[in-house]
Amino acid sequence: MKLEGRVAVITGAGGYLGRGMVLRLAEEGAHIMVNDKNLETAQETVKLVHAQGGQAMAHGADVTRAKEVKDMIDQVIKGWGHVDILVNNAGDIRDALLTKMSEEDWDFVVDLNLKGSFLCARAVAPYMIKQGYGKIVNISSMAYKGNAGQVNYTSAKAGVVGLTQALGFELARYRINVNCIAPGLIETPRTDILDEKTKERIIQKTPMRCMGEVNDIANAVLFFVSDDSKYITRQTIHVSGGMESF
Repeated sequence: MKLEGRVAVITGAGGYLGRGMVLRLAEEGAHIMVNDKNLETAQETVKLVHAQGGQAMAHGADVTRAKEVKDMIDQVIKGWGHVDILVNNAGDIRDALLTKMSEEDWDFVVDLNLKGSFLCARAVAPYMIKQGYGKIVNISSMAYKGNAGQVNYTSAKAGVVGLTQALGFELARYRINVNCIAPGLIETPRTDILDEKTKERIIQKTPMRCMGEVNDIANAVLFFVSDDSKYITRQTIHVSGGMESF
């Protein structure tokens, strides 16, 4: 039980990747605040944790709103007394070519993927600093290297990598590890929306010639939030089958 006694907050945890992270960390003994703006899906994740004998509670905070983030962390502290782990997983896309991308779509993607990660990190940092321990994992994407039709998403995810570098430097003196995971093409129901030609093109750009699985990401998160990585910080790991860009 690598995480026995640890308390984790995972955002975007009603989705497929986030849910996989929750279940994997719960297997290792973590108590988990399952956050998703869609509270119903967050509650479904909590039910799965309870079914396997773990402890979790749900919250529907919008991570782009500071007060809602604060209320969520307050609930964690009230319920469990401390917070040890934050996984900034909440994110979404609104793709369009530059000349057709609206300001609204830019703001939505950058706020959710980047500002949300900042607000959540800012909310947990005082507790982690006080206890002299913490693990923050930011979820980026291989799209941070650049992808046509995703100037908003690429910019946000590149920002997440930069956020990891800055926070890792700033918080290292308090024994807080800050790392980043950049997934490649991961097989989830969302990848079913890709047409076969697009999917095959991406697979062919992946040296391992296959899509990854949700548990590949969950296991990378577990590594970064456990003490197996206690001397690793400010790193971005590509869980991508060797892919270097989309």
